[in-house]
Amino acid sequence: MTPGILLRTGATALVLAVGATALHAGDIAEYMDFFEPLPALPPIPAGNSLTAEKIELGKMLFFEPRISGSGVISCATCHNPALGWSDRIPTAVGHDGQVGNRNTPTVLNSGFLESQFWDGREPDLEGQALGPIQAEIEMNMELGAAIRRLKEFDIYHEHFAVAFPGEDDPIRAENIAFAIASFERTLNTPNSPFDRFLRGDEGAMTSQQVDGMKLFVDAGCVACHNGPALTDSNFHRFQLPGSTDEGRFVVTGDDADMFAFRTPTLRNVAVTYPYFNNGSVDRLQDAVQLMGQQMLGQDFSDDELDSLVAFMHALTGEMPAVTIPALP
Repeated sequence: MTPGILLRTGATALVLAVGATALHAGDIAEYMDFFEPLPALPPIPAGNSLTAEKIELGKMLFFEPRISGSGVISCATCHNPALGWSDRIPTAVGHDGQVGNRNTPTVLNSGFLESQFWDGREPDLEGQALGPIQAEIEMNMELGAAIRRLKEFDIYHEHFAVAFPGEDDPIRAENIAFAIASFERTLNTPNSPFDRFLRGDEGAMTSQQVDGMKLFVDAGCVACHNGPALTDSNFHRFQLPGSTDEGRFVVTGDDADMFAFRTPTLRNVAVTYPYFNNGSVDRLQDAVQLMGQQMLGQDFSDDELDSLVAFMHALTGEMPAVTIPALP
């Protein structure tokens, strides 16, 4: 087996075995085989082709607060472009000041994920898009009311007609989801120092970041944080002290999923704090140490932590250039 194939078995012990043998020879190329650069775009589903018209409409809807019960909350309220497309608070604040029980995941590179939300309750961005609009604790608006609100504006009739040509009544729930998902698929961060390093630019990362990459593999972090988005999109048991969030069990009812959460992407992790499903950890160093203890059964030294954190800073890519739309 090649390291890459071995990795995709998800068997941490096997990855560690590789790290204990061939990889300790110091061959950077063998470490690099565990990773792949982030493509410019994620996979595009057959049922929702990516068009400029859908993207533009989706951007308008993403920033549109009038599809919320209060008229002041939009997708961008919690997924703020200035804050790593998240909100940098422990758990989201939504309608009427209600505080949720989970941290807001960044929408950056979300098209590369195999499921959405911490508990994976939606398989794709189309499924995810409408949930926050309807959630009482988030935007708190019934879909029928949101559609009626959009139909009050001629410009939305024009944009939906262009984005979904040939439809008699294109302002409908499915198309809202298609448009928002299309826009979100463009929110990607390629060309990070790490990506440039993987493509052959040896000076793109510092020596400390390279050391962190090696340790990331040798310690076994790469068993779960792999693929272009540095997540296996699988679910792993991880219970934070004092947390009663049952994770994926709420979705499946399977005892094996109790306290299990989807592996978060490490892309842009240095700018998407605080960390974990309840946002209880502010510092990246502390988050890395906690992961080492709970998932790998080890404490990293200060030097090791510094190297791992330096490597994670190299995962910050170029932010998407998005002009805030002028809404009707």
